[in-house]
Amino acid sequence: MTHSDKTTLTPLRISRDNCHINGLRELYESAFPPEEQIPYDELVALTDYDEFEYVAWLHDENLVGMTIVLRLPEVNWFWYFAVVEACRGKGYGQQILTTIKSIYSVTVPLILDMESPAQASPNHEQRLRRRAFYLRNGFRDTDTLKSYDGVDYTIMITGDGTFIQADYDRLIQQLRHYWNGLRD
Repeated sequence: MTHSDKTTLTPLRISRDNCHINGLRELYESAFPPEEQIPYDELVALTDYDEFEYVAWLHDENLVGMTIVLRLPEVNWFWYFAVVEACRGKGYGQQILTTIKSIYSVTVPLILDMESPAQASPNHEQRLRRRAFYLRNGFRDTDTLKSYDGVDYTIMITGDGTFIQADYDRLIQQLRHYWNGLRD
């Protein structure tokens, strides 16, 4: 697939009932470092809440990517995004991101956090490419950073709004509310 192809990707919302799509769990577990993952069963359990939209992206019934967005009244958090390794560089990521933006950044900003390219790391080139991809696609830096488990993250946003550390802290509190609800 090239950028000029109009291949239609089919979004499939994931729930407890269909979370075993071939390759989906493997994509999640291979695309993100262990310190960035929550246990897969808990991730799937979060789909019980309407605000969590876990989507498998299919082309001809084959998995090409996955996304997770947490929808909130003031912001939508583009929490996870991965493309199957064999499908990278073929325009699928671009198509998924374009669709995500058209759905989730219409009325409120869409934000994401990514490993900061300002931090020295073994995957520095990957971080630079990822940041460039998001900048090309309408995201911008917020100058809000967070650190977790020795890794620095930068927060990016669509649109004209602002997003500061206090906003991020509120977002994490909301996430904890849902996550703790799983354990009650």
